[in-house]
Amino acid sequence: MWPFKRPSAPTAQIGYAPVPDGRADPGEVCWAWVPFEDDPSRGKDRPVLIVGVEGDLWLALMLTSKDHDREAVEELPNGVAVDHFGHRWLDIGAGAWDREGRPSEVRLDRLLRLSKVRREGAALDEAMFRRVAAAAGISDRR
Repeated sequence: MWPFKRPSAPTAQIGYAPVPDGRADPGEVCWAWVPFEDDPSRGKDRPVLIVGVEGDLWLALMLTSKDHDREAVEELPNGVAVDHFGHRWLDIGAGAWDREGRPSEVRLDRLLRLSKVRREGAALDEAMFRRVAAAAGISDRR
């Protein structure tokens, strides 16, 4: 486990600490109901990368199998694709969280605070987790 960094609130902690115990831990991809930004009364069940905790909430970044590189208006040197909405995406590859084995991307600019997550998927490897956290601006680069 690498050191936690507090991103905003004094109780928030970001770090890599997956434990294969059936419960969500930072560094694991789980599933959650994610509200749409334009209409929070609606949403979608989707994979999320747990990046930390804040009290009783999980801090997470949402994943998608949609390839945003094709429609990127800007490609940053760290591999981050910026779409026409200004959303930032990073390829994280395929993992056991997707039954079809499709490559995934993580959205870096929307930190979710979730009270419920379920269906533990798989742990992201630590090097990729660090890369995601650094690109999202929620950790120290090492």
